[in-house]
Amino acid sequence: MFNGNAKSFAPEAGQKPVSTVLRQPAWRWFFPLAALHAALVVPLSLLALYHGWDILSQLASPAAHARELLFGFALAVIAGYLLGPLSRRLQGGLVGLWLIGRLGILDWPGGALATLADALFALWLAGLLVPRFLAAKKWRNRILSPLLGLICLLAVVTLTWRYLDDMPTTAPLMHQSVLWLVLLMTFMGGRIISPAVNGYLMSRYRMAGAGVQPQIESALIILLGLAPFMMLWATLRPLAAGLVLAAGLLVLWRVMRWGPGRCRDRPDLLVLMLGYTWLGIGLLMLARTWWVPVHASTALHIFTIGALGTLSSVIMLRHVILRARQRPESEWALVPLAGLFSTAAILRLWALEAGSAWLVILWGSALLWSLAWLLVAWRLRYWMARLPTGRPVQTRPGN
Repeated sequence: MFNGNAKSFAPEAGQKPVSTVLRQPAWRWFFPLAALHAALVVPLSLLALYHGWDILSQLASPAAHARELLFGFALAVIAGYLLGPLSRRLQGGLVGLWLIGRLGILDWPGGALATLADALFALWLAGLLVPRFLAAKKWRNRILSPLLGLICLLAVVTLTWRYLDDMPTTAPLMHQSVLWLVLLMTFMGGRIISPAVNGYLMSRYRMAGAGVQPQIESALIILLGLAPFMMLWATLRPLAAGLVLAAGLLVLWRVMRWGPGRCRDRPDLLVLMLGYTWLGIGLLMLARTWWVPVHASTALHIFTIGALGTLSSVIMLRHVILRARQRPESEWALVPLAGLFSTAAILRLWALEAGSAWLVILWGSALLWSLAWLLVAWRLRYWMARLPTGRPVQTRPGN
């Protein structure tokens, strides 16, 4: 039997032989695919929306564009980060379903097959992830289980738009999806940034940082967990706006307590905190949209471009660089990436007020977004080529 020292794989008497199953981390496939998908889908959305590309008819609406980013791109990032090592067969099945699902944006005879594959991917992902967090001891950790399950369920439900056309529930469901993703980014972002900052401060200054800040984390979970339900009723929307406003202020206060000024030598941590700051800014603007009638997409694009783009790109790169046993702060692309995503977010907001130049500015935002993700894909390839070679994970049949 494998005894932990990687020297002997001989079975003990009476035991079944151990089979060698090659297992690779899910991010080896999902991170590069997510980066390339993000680089392509936004320009394709503009071609479908404003330039009449009929072959992309399933992408020719704001809701369809948002769905592809949330449940195509973001779910791939979630799968890559949370699934861990998978057998070759399991990983191939998931990646295959995800790839076929992306063909659902095309107007072709196999559209129903692509929709089915997309739904199966989301359900399979939920089946793998949801049970993992049910056994957590702290309620703040267990919250991931229903949250991931809800996001995967929304990925399946929103597929019906392709066959039922635009419905009155389309916009509210899309807003719900973004808000649940914001809660996930708020929780996971805090869990990633806090230990990274603490580790740096201990090694650099011999002092502990603010850490996870459990009271703030608990308050954010409650505030952002209640707001999506309250915003569904017009009479409760002012209260929902108040909850979101409080959450935005708490997010910004949490960033300040992490001490970005003490992390000047760590661009990776600073860019992570910038992405988290975009969450706070987006929540403040969302509260304003629920009080004052302004364009609803303003805050949503801050979440998807500023926060999701910055956080997910840096998290992916840091994850791979650490697996390559290198230092994340040595990655020169982090600061340019922060600039590209921030500029893309600002241009996207400016396009709403730009008059006749709105489409040009919109294309500028899309191209900066795509350039950023192509840069991420290139740097992922660079660091993956430097990963140390390891032995295959040994598992018993059926495990």
